Amino acid sequence: MRRPEAATLKFNLDPKSGVPFYRQVILQIEMAIADGRLAPGVRLPTVRSLAVDLQVNPNTIARAYSELEIRQILLTQQGTGTFIGDRKVKMPDIARERVLAELVREFISKVSSYGITMREIASYFADLQGQEDTNGDHSS
Repeated sequence: MRRPEAATLKFNLDPKSGVPFYRQVILQIEMAIADGRLAPGVRLPTVRSLAVDLQVNPNTIARAYSELEIRQILLTQQGTGTFIGDRKVKMPDIARERVLAELVREFISKVSSYGITMREIASYFADLQGQEDTNGDHSS
C-alpha cells in the first residue's frame, strides 16, 4: 500500500501563550485532522526534523507524538515513520472559537501597536476576500 506524501502542515509555536509547546503541537495536529488538512495515512515529520524546524528540544516533539499515539491518533512504525491513524478527531466549535479568539486578540494587539486601526484591518481583510473571490477560490 502506497502511503500519502509527508504532511506539509505549518506548525507555529507561541512562547507567550502559556501553553506548553508539546500541547500546542498536539492541538495543531488535532485541528488539522479534524478539518481535513491531515488525512489518515499521511506521514508526519520525524521528531528530530520537526524539533529542528521549531527550534525546540526533540523530547518536546516526542512527548506530543507519544501522547497522540497513546490516544491512537498517530501510529508509529519503526523505520518507516509516524503516520496519522484512522481515528476520527472532532474539535468542538467552542475549542475552534477559543483558538480563533486568542489568535485574533494577539494579532489585533500587535497591529494596533503600529497604529493600525480596526477599520484598516477590516478593509484589508475585505480586499483579501475580494481577491480570493476573483481568483475563483471559494474555500472561505
